[in-house]
Amino acid sequence: MPRALLSVSDKTGLVDLARELVARGFELVSTGGTATALATAGLPVTGISTVTGFPEMMDGRVKTLHPAIHAGILARRDRADDLAALAEHGITPVDILVVNLYPFVATAANPHATFAELIENIDIGGPSLIRAGAKNFGGVLVLVDPADYRAVIAALDAPAGPTQAFRFDLARKALRHTAAYDTAISGTLGEVQVNGDAFTRPANAGPFPATLDLKLTKVSDLRYGENPHQRGAWYAAPGSGGLGEAVVRQGKELSYTNLLDVDAAARIVLEFDEPAAAVIKHTNPCGVATGASIAEAYVRGRDADALSAFGGIVGLNRPLDEETARAIVSTFIEAVIAPDMSEAARDILAGKSKMRVITADFSALARSGRGELRSLLGAILVQERDRVAEAARPWSAASLPEGVRVVTRRAPTMEEWQALRFAWRVCAHVKSNTILFTNADRTLAIGAGQMSRVDAAKVAILKAGEGETSTAEVRLSGSVAASDAYFPFRDGLDAVAAVGATAVVQPGGSVRDAEVIAAADEHNLAMVFTGRRHFRH
Repeated sequence: MPRALLSVSDKTGLVDLARELVARGFELVSTGGTATALATAGLPVTGISTVTGFPEMMDGRVKTLHPAIHAGILARRDRADDLAALAEHGITPVDILVVNLYPFVATAANPHATFAELIENIDIGGPSLIRAGAKNFGGVLVLVDPADYRAVIAALDAPAGPTQAFRFDLARKALRHTAAYDTAISGTLGEVQVNGDAFTRPANAGPFPATLDLKLTKVSDLRYGENPHQRGAWYAAPGSGGLGEAVVRQGKELSYTNLLDVDAAARIVLEFDEPAAAVIKHTNPCGVATGASIAEAYVRGRDADALSAFGGIVGLNRPLDEETARAIVSTFIEAVIAPDMSEAARDILAGKSKMRVITADFSALARSGRGELRSLLGAILVQERDRVAEAARPWSAASLPEGVRVVTRRAPTMEEWQALRFAWRVCAHVKSNTILFTNADRTLAIGAGQMSRVDAAKVAILKAGEGETSTAEVRLSGSVAASDAYFPFRDGLDAVAAVGATAVVQPGGSVRDAEVIAAADEHNLAMVFTGRRHFRH
């Protein structure tokens, strides 16, 4: 009779799996609460103590750490001497191992959990069982995830039984499971403070652990990195969401720069609850807009700078529908990312077979401050994701978030408040230094990544003046402007006013704020300070 050893903390699907195993002739061996759950369900189960000849002891700290268990797992089925050793000592091989670990991660997530509770939730026998089963995957099916139970039953029922590839996949998943478990333990205990004989968890340990262990899975190799002579690859953290679980629907292989641009596009449109679209070039937006529909938002964003939008990357915060797809294929676009897409849209985009089309669910990340990593030469930087929280809700004279205030004699009009909030949400996602001009639902001109703020204003004004029939003054008259950091001198403010902007939003905080405010009053500009800078390097 084949033997299955079951010892789980998460009992999801346990009884159903056990019934299927019994129906296929397996003997069930189990421990503690798992054995109780199986017996309560009316299933025949052999207690671990019957196998080892020793009681489970020390409140369950010792139960599976015994040669009668580990020899049954580790015996190589193709080695006569291993099988002879089992026979000599009356040990039955273990064919299936179902184990998941004490809930250390859930315990650590509870800020009120004591140090003693953390220690008691460090599993010892479980990781040992899992590693033994993974090591001997050729003879043992090792399961750590209830999501795999059905697949294991199906593999047992296959004419040739479970394949070696299937067994190896389970083994690799099991080892990733124990690696992540150990990482969680080392990271959590790294924050514990020791004072004499007292071990305490700090009440405000902060979001960043003393030790950062990364476990990433390769999504794919890339054709190359930023340039053809650089090799590149795409990795993701399990359960990360967003681009970590993106689905590539069609198109040429994604490049390193495509992914950077897709990320930049998604970041911008996630700032908006209303339908929003962004067109990206070299990680900066050339156009961002909102609309009554996602198609209207896209067309507005594209036409904000149609010349630059050619060959751009499009980000949408609504599913891609037929109307939007038709608008996208009317010009040359490199790639599109959206939360989903309709069948009609898919058929239309298929006509542009080289265009990369990606769907990804960013809903869990939309308001998340989850940490981000950036590599340096020989080091890693970590920070919380920047969120424009102060603009999450509409601005008006009667309702402003903490820190946002009018500093000029003239307050913004209702229309200017709407435009300033729109501009501020976009501004945070343009490379520093940046000055941009918008109205209430679209960008008009963007000056990105300049070494001085006045140069950023000049670049934006230059962009607005492109075209045969328009000038910057005509296009920007009545607009609002945003600056991602304070104006260090009044020259940048003067440049904004000269082309007809009527209101400005900036963080404030310069030693020359009074000079800049006075300049705004001279020009009859309304100016709002947010008290919060949004550099993007």
